[in-house]
Amino acid sequence: MAHTIESALTAYLTAEQDRFYRLAFSYLKNQEDALDAVQTAVCRSLEKQDSLRNPDALRPWFYHILVNACMDLLRQRSKTVPFPETEPGQEDPPPPDEHLARQVEALPAEVGTVIRLRFYEELTLKEISAATGANLSTVKSRLYAGLKKLRIAMEGAEDE
Repeated sequence: MAHTIESALTAYLTAEQDRFYRLAFSYLKNQEDALDAVQTAVCRSLEKQDSLRNPDALRPWFYHILVNACMDLLRQRSKTVPFPETEPGQEDPPPPDEHLARQVEALPAEVGTVIRLRFYEELTLKEISAATGANLSTVKSRLYAGLKKLRIAMEGAEDE
């Protein structure tokens, strides 16, 4: 069983690394920090793979680790003096809609996480619940509250 989880984890980490980077970048807005968060999450998942009992829960289990790694870096960043912003590198994913990306960033952290996991990473609500540790009804209410705020913000932008 442990060998099955280890091989499934290794295959998953290898196959999905681009998605992990995009999600981390959507939180951190910095190439080096996003790469650090992904590396931290990969290391943590390899160290904690024995805690994963069900291979079917691999995806939400890893996203939980990755989101926590991103939040840890954001907390560390808030305690340090920032350097001036630099232009993102060419490999940084361009947001499909700059205004929408800014609106998602403006959402409360828990709501933004649900929106990112649902629409950027295409996790199911049940997987988001497992990844965030929130119960399913809380995930649903955060999703619908976030979508409502985004719709209002986007409609307001169209009126300008």
